[in-house]
Amino acid sequence: MVDQASTPSRSRAPSLGRASGTMAVATGVSRVSGLLAKILLVTVLGLGVINDSYTVANTLPTVVNELLLGGVLTSVAVPLLVRAQQEGREHGEAYAQWMITMGCVLLVMATALAVAAAPLLTALYLGPHTRANAELTTAFAYLLLPGIIFYGLSALLAAVLNVRQVFGPPAWAPVMNNVVVIATVVTYALVPGEISTNPVHMGEVKLLILGIGTALGITAQSATMVVSLRRTGFRFRWRWGWDHRLAEFGSLALWVVGYTVISQIGMVVVIRVAGQGTVGSVSTFHYAWLLSQVPYGVLGVSLLTALMPRISRSAAEQDTEGFVSDLSLGTRVSTVMLMPVSALMLTAGGAIGVAFFSLGQGDVATAERLGTTLGFCALGIVPFAITMLQLRAFYAMKDARTPTAINMIMVIFRIVLCYGFLAVLRPEDLVIGVAVAMSLSFFLGAIIGQVWLRVRLGHLQTKRIVLSFGTALLATVLGCVAALGALQGMLALTGPLGAVPQAWLSLGVCSAVVLLVSFGMLILFRVPELAPVTTRLRRLLGRH
Repeated sequence: MVDQASTPSRSRAPSLGRASGTMAVATGVSRVSGLLAKILLVTVLGLGVINDSYTVANTLPTVVNELLLGGVLTSVAVPLLVRAQQEGREHGEAYAQWMITMGCVLLVMATALAVAAAPLLTALYLGPHTRANAELTTAFAYLLLPGIIFYGLSALLAAVLNVRQVFGPPAWAPVMNNVVVIATVVTYALVPGEISTNPVHMGEVKLLILGIGTALGITAQSATMVVSLRRTGFRFRWRWGWDHRLAEFGSLALWVVGYTVISQIGMVVVIRVAGQGTVGSVSTFHYAWLLSQVPYGVLGVSLLTALMPRISRSAAEQDTEGFVSDLSLGTRVSTVMLMPVSALMLTAGGAIGVAFFSLGQGDVATAERLGTTLGFCALGIVPFAITMLQLRAFYAMKDARTPTAINMIMVIFRIVLCYGFLAVLRPEDLVIGVAVAMSLSFFLGAIIGQVWLRVRLGHLQTKRIVLSFGTALLATVLGCVAALGALQGMLALTGPLGAVPQAWLSLGVCSAVVLLVSFGMLILFRVPELAPVTTRLRRLLGRH
């Protein structure tokens, strides 16, 4: 890459703070509504065989979509759409129409094949030693796999909207999905009867409600983005035939598919190993992993989505300085913003589990294990965010081979750890071991990615990154120590409490102290990555 000025294109883009801030609000609402949906599912289903079976089946459409299209869109499509847009508005719109046309054809074919192969997919993910119910999982899969079409369509439309500098609607669309799922769970709870597991009856009302209602959620999400795209002035028409950029897209997409296949091999191992623990371990890991992704979804994904068009333009214009600057900024902001939240989840993980997941069909011991698993998953939030940013940087440089190689190293490392934990841990602790393996693999990936980018680009502002990491770590440690001290003092004043009241007390004290002390110290240290936040706060305080 050659260093060239790119000020005009960068000035035309909306500010990073405004774009990521808009998405953060929308994603925050999405994650909160998603958390409510998960809490209701555990309250109604518990963490047992039915939830394990539903969880695995609900994973299958996202897996197939990622294998065929989703991974390609989230990594390769945005840079290529940006380049097409730079050739002119008509070229950009024509390329987007062609991409949607080809994507829809592929999704329909994939959905038909996946539904036909539902029993095989179920057997692949469950394995012979699972504690989930294979027959029930297959029944759910038949109802949920048609959602592949709408998962893929949502990713397609989000990519087109982001390139057109529209970030809000794609971030708000999942809220509609969550609302439908919440309504589905409430309807499920109100309808009398139970889902039978021996034998499984495909026509049972409650099974149909849960399966079809979940599928309708992703359908509503994609429909919301169709409306949003039309409001931007985009008009879709079927565009068939050969596009001269197909060869470039195909060569990049092939490596991304390889990346996704490797990821799914790792996920198969994770689910199979977790499935050999106690009953409910699969859903326990699934919910813990999803909850650990909430802060990344609110902050990391928002930042990454706003940065990708900028990074892609810098790569297309061979602006190495701008490319490295945005990459360094993304790494530092991710570290500073996510580390205190990660530490909070680790410190108060057990309390989070008991406070939210011991209701209804849940129980305190299982909920506490879910919370502990969440804490160890949260250890990997910062390296996960950094790794995702690094991989997108390679894609922006039209290099899809390196991310696949890095992912292969991470997955091999993760698999070795999982089977190592399977050999030495008790069944009830196995799900925690799987969480540790996931987090450590992302630490390894972040280090390898940084070294690889350094070799590729040279100077990466590494000193600034290390300084930000060290400062955030110090502030976070001080926050955790203060929180633990405050909690001990509070418990000494209140005396013995029940499990749930004590969990809420612990969660409240830790949340307040960890976040206030950590971010307060970062502000005191004048960490530049917090400047947009502190400026905004001063403006708000000035108004009052």
